[in-house]
Amino acid sequence: MFTSWLSTRANQTFYKGKTVWITGASSGIGASLSRELDQCGAHLILSARREDALEEVRGSCHNPENHRIVMLDLEDPKSIESAIQHVHSVCESVDILINNAGISQRSLALETDVAVLRRLFEINTFGPITLTQGVLPKMLASGGGQVVVVSSVLGRVGMPMRAGYSASKHALHGYFESIRPELSDQNIQFTTVCPGFVDTRISYNSLQGDGQAYAMQSQVQSSGMSPDRCARQIANAVRRQKDDTLVGGVETLIVPMFRFFPSLVRGLSRTNMFLKKGEDND
Repeated sequence: MFTSWLSTRANQTFYKGKTVWITGASSGIGASLSRELDQCGAHLILSARREDALEEVRGSCHNPENHRIVMLDLEDPKSIESAIQHVHSVCESVDILINNAGISQRSLALETDVAVLRRLFEINTFGPITLTQGVLPKMLASGGGQVVVVSSVLGRVGMPMRAGYSASKHALHGYFESIRPELSDQNIQFTTVCPGFVDTRISYNSLQGDGQAYAMQSQVQSSGMSPDRCARQIANAVRRQKDDTLVGGVETLIVPMFRFFPSLVRGLSRTNMFLKKGEDND
């Protein structure tokens, strides 16, 4: 309890008055992050495609007057450009950019249309990279800042039914691990977050091979960490300026397992335990 109180006080000191841009803020982890950082005194820019959902999230905050809504569709480069221009017209720079928006997949690789793979990469990879590259120049000019990337355990370890999703998240790691040393002497911090099971609708909204929504909720996902608890752990990791962090339960152990015992993990991935639809990980 005391440790939690200390973390809360430290977060309030760190975030108070900072401008934080959160993508995918309309639901799940993004909505919980919005409420968490609102309580820490941050000034938020809330972005997603659904304005009504964003208004609901802003209305649930203690200080809604401190937060702006900026519509954003990561599949549309023009939408990204417009959002960046709008944000920079209302604030000098962004102190912290949290690339949280994303979409998952539920289909075998050979049954997945290439168009679906391209959509996964547009939303999960090219969108965050484009947004980051648009925000960084002003961030650098203002003296520094922090970029947060919400990836996934599957950004580290591939699993069946997720080839496109996992690849799109792996690509994020490659990009941000490469840009990190390029800007290491210019006060730009990068934090990569890899959640495991979090109780959101990511399974329900996942793409099938033909591009249709999966429209089923994973029981394993539903039994995972709450979005609020996940948000608190992300807020702590960002405040501590960690390079990378795993968020979740025992399922996150698959990452160090794969590092030290790759053959074991590959063997497990061939079993039916990872192929049961609706019973799998993001």
